[in-house]
Amino acid sequence: MPVSTESTDESTTPKPTPATAAAAAPQAATTPQAGATGPAPGATRILVAEDEALIRLDLVEMLGEQGYDVVGQASNGEQAVELAKEVKPDLVIMDVKMPVLDGLSAAEQLHEAKLCPVIMLTAFSQTELVERARDAGVMAYIVKPFTADDLRPAIDIATSRWQELKALEAEIADLGERLETRKLVDRAKGVLMSQLKLSESDAFRWIQKTAMDRRLGMKEVAEAVINGFPAS
Repeated sequence: MPVSTESTDESTTPKPTPATAAAAAPQAATTPQAGATGPAPGATRILVAEDEALIRLDLVEMLGEQGYDVVGQASNGEQAVELAKEVKPDLVIMDVKMPVLDGLSAAEQLHEAKLCPVIMLTAFSQTELVERARDAGVMAYIVKPFTADDLRPAIDIATSRWQELKALEAEIADLGERLETRKLVDRAKGVLMSQLKLSESDAFRWIQKTAMDRRLGMKEVAEAVINGFPAS
């Protein structure tokens, strides 16, 4: 094939913008560039994993505008797991469908390693998916298409549920009993949220405090709430 020997006028040759460059190379795992105005000290550190570059860039921008610290980006589940082990984020936001390793499988690995909570990005809200995601340790969901207003509530819920999981781990060593207790606590939280108009995190704290005050396990308190124990 003949090669052109004509010179290229650099002044008229379009140069790629950062957005188009990222879209053209979606396979690269990245960490934030230094030099730009960063988030506030102590901001929640988040890793974003999404194979569609434009969605990933939009999400990163939204998170930055809300004061979160995006510490890394990945375009597949395998990269997400490796990068999470490297940068140790406070939270991972991950798409459910990604190449190499899907989001749920990656979430399972992060959960087993007890690295951080995972929020799942999904275009679906199917019961089967929710059940599998729960088993994989997913703490919250963001349904596409999403807006900036959808992010903070999901992040708050995921962080709160992760703290609850840590509290249950500290109280109960056996995994099977811990899973059973978690399901009972979730049901009891629903009762308390309805009866006392509490937030999810406040309902858990109510169960935790009652267990401490009465020298009971959280499982016992949850069962009592479900069975009609006065929530007052």
